[in-house]
Amino acid sequence: MTDQKIDIIQEPYILPDAASQKVHAVMKENVDNLVSLFKVLSDPVRIRILKALQVSELCVCVLVEITDYKHSALSYHLKLLKDAGLVDSRRDKNFQIYHLTETGDKLLRSIDSSFKKGI
Repeated sequence: MTDQKIDIIQEPYILPDAASQKVHAVMKENVDNLVSLFKVLSDPVRIRILKALQVSELCVCVLVEITDYKHSALSYHLKLLKDAGLVDSRRDKNFQIYHLTETGDKLLRSIDSSFKKGI
C-alpha cells in the first residue's frame, strides 16, 4: 500500500456583499465602553458585590462584616461599579447605602439566566 496524497479542492467561502459591509462596519465600531464594562465584571469581588446587592441594599460596613475585605478595598470596588453604571448609592444618616441600578440588575439577571441555560 502506498501513501498517496489526495488534494481536495474546495470552493472559497464568499461572504455576501451586504453581510460583508455590516461586518466591516461592526469591526470599526468603538467598543471602549463595552471593554471597560467587561473589565469591571472580570473581578470576582465585584461580581460577589453585585450578587449581594441583588439581595439587598447594603452599606460598606455590612460588606466588611461579611467578607475578609477592608473598607478601603470594598469602597474601591464599589466606585468602579458605580462608575460603570451598575451600582448607585444614597445617603442614609451616616451611611452610604449602595444598590443595583436598573442596568446593573438587568445585566446580572441576564448573565445568571444565560449561565443557567448553559451558554
